[in-house]
Amino acid sequence: MSNEYGLLKELCSISAPSSDESRLANFILEYVEKNSFSWRHKPRVVSGEDFQDCVMLVWGTPRTAMIAHIDSVGFMAGYGNSLLPIGSPRCPDGTELVGLENGKEVSCIVRNTESGFEYVSDHSLERGTLLTYKPSFNDDGEYIVSPFLDNRVGVYVALHLAQTMKNGAIIFTTGEETSAGNVKFCWRYLYKMYHLHNALIADITWITEGIEYGKGCVVSLKDTNLPRKTFVDKILNIAHREGIAIQKEVESAGGSDGASLQKTPFAVNWCFVGAPQEFPHSPREKICKSDIDSMFMLYKELMEYL
Repeated sequence: MSNEYGLLKELCSISAPSSDESRLANFILEYVEKNSFSWRHKPRVVSGEDFQDCVMLVWGTPRTAMIAHIDSVGFMAGYGNSLLPIGSPRCPDGTELVGLENGKEVSCIVRNTESGFEYVSDHSLERGTLLTYKPSFNDDGEYIVSPFLDNRVGVYVALHLAQTMKNGAIIFTTGEETSAGNVKFCWRYLYKMYHLHNALIADITWITEGIEYGKGCVVSLKDTNLPRKTFVDKILNIAHREGIAIQKEVESAGGSDGASLQKTPFAVNWCFVGAPQEFPHSPREKICKSDIDSMFMLYKELMEYL
């Protein structure tokens, strides 16, 4: 995968703040339609109004689902020149934002003030205009720096994994950054149709005192929520058996689509499995390419053997 990051760059160029994910959802649907003829097996595609902008791909008799959210943090233009955060953006003063206003591209500059975020622009933005970081993708061979790596990396890994999938499901969810929990209605469908019990959260976590660059994919034993130990142990055993470098994460905060799954009325084994990055929710998220490779290798084994 290390020489195939053109797709990731393209994913990072598509604006998809929470509540407005349709452009990225359509890109995924078009990508599947264009490329799935060359995959090992063609998936059943589940999408449409009943699922809003979520997209599900299903192969054979699935035992495990890989879940990757497609939305990002962003801003909404408010009263006057105020900017209302969508999710929890970490936006330095002077950052350029871009968006669509009545179908036309607009841009502005962020100002951090005592009262919150404000914008500077050549005109007053229409109230409710959605804005995201201006795309900027940099690859130095070892690291990638770009906005929206959370969670375009998860989407990227999932689309690569789709090429060889035989039995399994991939769910591209929306609303994760605002804790909307849209994964719930996707899981209800998959549980009733296929009686699925296993879910892997393909998302991005943070570099912390216990998690480092280049040490491999992260398996989260605990964040705000607590996955079932017997399920986590199966994941750790597969990684050990295959010799895949991983890092065990134990945190007191943070969350993902796993939090929403844990609140469903269904018996779901879930675990967060993803690469770590630095400067989360900022316009310069940074990730090590070897950790992305580790994430892909681990998911390939987990989707085969869980």
